[in-house]
Amino acid sequence: MNDDERGGLVGHSVAPRLRQARLAIIGFGCNQAFLFAMLYLGSYNEGSQHGFFVDRADLLCVLVAMAATFALMMRARPRAVLMAGAEKLAACLAVPLCAVLFALVALRAALPGVPWLAFAVIEGVVAGVPLALLLCLWGRVLGEVSIDQSVPEVFIGSALGAAVCFLVMAVPVAGAYVVLYALPVGSAWALRALSAVPAGGQTRPADAAGAQAPRTSGASSVPDAAGAAPSEEAAKLSGRIVAGTVVYGVATGAVEALAASAEYSAHASLSVTFALFVLYCVAALQLYGGRPLSAGVRAVLPGGNGAEVGPLGGAYRLALLLMVGGFVAVPLLESVGVSGVSVVLAGYLGIFSVLISLFLIMGRIAGRDSVRSFARGFAALFSGEIAGVLLGGAIGAVPGTFDVSAALVAAAGVAVMYAYLFLFTERDMAALSVVVAQTDRFEEACARIAKASKLSKREAEILPLALRGRTAERIAGEFFISKNTVDTHLRRIYAKCGVHTRQELIDLAERTEGELS
Repeated sequence: MNDDERGGLVGHSVAPRLRQARLAIIGFGCNQAFLFAMLYLGSYNEGSQHGFFVDRADLLCVLVAMAATFALMMRARPRAVLMAGAEKLAACLAVPLCAVLFALVALRAALPGVPWLAFAVIEGVVAGVPLALLLCLWGRVLGEVSIDQSVPEVFIGSALGAAVCFLVMAVPVAGAYVVLYALPVGSAWALRALSAVPAGGQTRPADAAGAQAPRTSGASSVPDAAGAAPSEEAAKLSGRIVAGTVVYGVATGAVEALAASAEYSAHASLSVTFALFVLYCVAALQLYGGRPLSAGVRAVLPGGNGAEVGPLGGAYRLALLLMVGGFVAVPLLESVGVSGVSVVLAGYLGIFSVLISLFLIMGRIAGRDSVRSFARGFAALFSGEIAGVLLGGAIGAVPGTFDVSAALVAAAGVAVMYAYLFLFTERDMAALSVVVAQTDRFEEACARIAKASKLSKREAEILPLALRGRTAERIAGEFFISKNTVDTHLRRIYAKCGVHTRQELIDLAERTEGELS
C-alpha cells in the first residue's frame, strides 16, 4: 500500500470519528445542562411557602426518581424493558417529555392554590425517569468508543452544559431557566444521529492488523504476576469506587440541602458554581497535553507503578482540591459576598465528571456495554445524595443555637476526606490501570485468535466466555440462544483453533497473551 492509499484510508476513518466526537459533545452537553437545570435551577425558591421539604421538594423528587430508575436498571429483565423505552424516547426526540414539562410549568403558574409538593412529585417523576434513561443511553454510546476519546468528551460535554446554564442564568428574565427543559430534544437528536455514524467512527480496541476486538463480558481469568485473578481485582476496585461514590453523594447531598435553602439559592451563587466548573474542565483537559491518545485507557489512567498521576487522576485530585478549598474557605468567601457552597458544588461537579469516566472504565473492564456500570454507579451516587439531603434536614432539626451551616459543611468535608483517603484513592486509580492493561491483553489475544482461526462473528463473541470457563448454559443465557447452539459453536471453535478441549483452548489463550506481553 502506498502513502496516498494509506492517507486516504486514514482520512476515511478520521472523518466519522470527528463527527462522532462532535455529536457526542453536543448531545451529552445538552443532557448535562438539562440535568443541572433539574437539580439546581428548579423552582423551589419561587413560592411563598418555605420549610425544609418545601424548599428541597424538587431536588428530592428528581433524585428519588432517578435513583429508583437506576436501581431497576441493575436487573437484567427490567433493564431490557427500560432500555427499549429509552430507545423510543430517543427516536421521538424526547418531544413528548419536553411538552409535558412545559405544560407542568404553565399549570404551576396558573394554579397557585395546588400544593407545591404535588407539582414537585409529578415533575420529579416526569423528568427524573427519562433523564436516567437518557443517561444510560449515553453510557452505552460513550462506552462504544475508546476511553481516551470518551473521557475528554465527558469533560467537554459537561463544560458545555454548565456554560449553557450560566448563559441562561445571565438572562435578566425571571424563570428563564425553563428554556433548558427543551434540551432533551438536543440530547435525543444527537443519540439518533450517532446511530447513523458509520462503523469507522467507532474506536474500540483493535489489534495490529486493524481487526476490531470482540466485546467480552469480563476480565481475563489468567492470574497476573502477583497471582490474583484480574476479575477479582476488578471486582474489588469496582466496590471501592461504588463505596467512594456513595460517600461523595452523602457529602454533596448535605451541601445541596444547604444550597437549596432560600439563603443560598440566589442565581449569583449558582453562576459562580457553573463558571468555576467550566474553568475546572478546561484545566482538566489541559492534563491531556502531549499524551498519545492512541494509547487507549492507559493514556487516561496513571501508570501501574504509580510513577505518574495520569490525566484522570489529576482531574480527580483537582476536583477534590476545589471541593475541599470551598469547605475551608466558606467563612472567608462569605465575608466578601461569595457563597463558599458554590465553590464546593463546583468541585462536586468535577468529581461527578470523574465518576462518569470511572463508570465507563468499569464497563470497559467488564466487557459489556456501560449501561449496567452506569446504573450501578448512579444509583449509588444519587442514593447517597438523598441520604445527604435528609441528613442535612436532620441536623437542621436538632434543637440548639449552633450554626447549622457550619455543622453541615464540617460533616460534608469530613466525608469527602474520608472517601479520598480511605475508600477510592489515587493508588486505586493506579491499580485500575493495571487491571485495564490485563483486560487489553486478553481482548487483544481473543482478537488475534479469532482472526488467525477465521472465527465467525458469533464464535468470536463466545470465545472470551469460553476462555473464562463459562458453562454452555451460562453462555446460552448471555446470548439468548439454546445450549445446543452453544455446543455447536464451541465444537467449531475447537476445530478452527486446532484444539480438542476447553483446557487446550485456555492454554492457547495464555500462550497468545504471553506473546503480547
